[in-house]
Amino acid sequence: MAVGNAKTTEPFGMKDKLGYMFGDFGNDFTFILSSSFMLKFYTDVMGIGAGVVGFLMMAARFVDAVTDVTMGQIVDRSKPTKDGKFRPWIKRMCGPVAIASFLIYQSAFAGMAYGFKVFWMVVTYILWGSIFYTSINIPYGSMASAISADPKDRAELSTWRTIGATLAGLVIGAGTPLVAYEVVEGNTVLSGSRMTIIAGVFSVCAIICYLLCFNLVRERVEVPANNQKLEVGKLLKGIFTNRSLLGIIAAAILLLLGMLGMQGMAGYVFPNYYGSAGAQSASAMTGTIAMLVICAPFASKLSAKFGKKELSVVSCAFGAVVYLVCLIVRPQNPWVFVGFYTLAYIGLGFFNTVIWAMITDVIDDSEVRNGVREDGTIYSVYSFARKLGQAFSSGMIGALLAMIGYTQETAFDPNVTASIFNLSCIIPAIGLGAVALALLFIYPLNKKKVEENVAELKRRHK
Repeated sequence: MAVGNAKTTEPFGMKDKLGYMFGDFGNDFTFILSSSFMLKFYTDVMGIGAGVVGFLMMAARFVDAVTDVTMGQIVDRSKPTKDGKFRPWIKRMCGPVAIASFLIYQSAFAGMAYGFKVFWMVVTYILWGSIFYTSINIPYGSMASAISADPKDRAELSTWRTIGATLAGLVIGAGTPLVAYEVVEGNTVLSGSRMTIIAGVFSVCAIICYLLCFNLVRERVEVPANNQKLEVGKLLKGIFTNRSLLGIIAAAILLLLGMLGMQGMAGYVFPNYYGSAGAQSASAMTGTIAMLVICAPFASKLSAKFGKKELSVVSCAFGAVVYLVCLIVRPQNPWVFVGFYTLAYIGLGFFNTVIWAMITDVIDDSEVRNGVREDGTIYSVYSFARKLGQAFSSGMIGALLAMIGYTQETAFDPNVTASIFNLSCIIPAIGLGAVALALLFIYPLNKKKVEENVAELKRRHK
């Protein structure tokens, strides 16, 4: 059923794809900045131990166990308005999420007491990630099913969402190192004042992208409010007995361990091991180009022919093998490492391109089994899993850096930098290999099963 008057609702088209792209562009102006530079900022600028930062980033995510699912329930139980059910949240929350992100990177507090700096980090990080990012990201992700009921359109939305994230990765990953780093006494170090300015600029860009998403996208499928009484026990049982949801959750956590491990360690392996901020910038640029030229154009076609699950298993396994070869070869030239990084990024890129369409497959599968449409709840559980992956990645990187003895004083010690190189290969190799195994043995929605679910729902909705 269309939202509003069917005669005045534009058919699904390029405006929706561009609008949905801008939505994740806005998301990642704060998300990628956090995953790529927050740990580096607090260790190198604010002077907080890597283990402390990693642990606090990970601990903060457990707040999301409450806030994500709560937001999912709020979305599911809200009634559609003239702007739709999901779009209004994007307009309401774009300002708060951008401001909270900017507050995280306040280098003026670097000289404050250690306890104050830890307090500031935790409070601002929770406000950004657990409260405001949740309140905009869950409606945005859930909105895909309301934009179109056609699986092909949803797959295209997934591709364009990934294009938005990739473009944000290019701006942040390639642009930030060129501006944020400076050479001090022969060493490449992160400038705190520059990071504060960069965070402010990116926050403004995020708001602009969110507003473009709100104005370009239209909801066409009416998703009625879920008025069933909330039973926490039943909700938890539904989650833990939903094999397709558990499979995609496991894959998402492991993907982020691999992907954010790559991005997080890039902030250490390039400036500290290779001494080249330019190579770090180039790695983000080549990864982006590979996503736009190879993954985005071919992901939909390959997944339509072979299946989204099948494509993702093969591509992630390929990425893991690339990093294992890199670990063995141990290139001394930073540009050779950039080549390995780019090849591995193509491997994870195919899965990252189709994963959002896989979420709609999980939502469809749940409706087939339970007879209830729960877009917001399922997406919120998945969103929480992604945040766990982000937190575990930050916590793991922080703990491993502390384990190898990384501090402000030892940042360029040869033994420490050699260990940094090892971690930069081992973390993504294990993460991507584990993604392939999780999809292969846990996630049940192969090409045949997805087609059966689509046919069944089409029959029920006649």
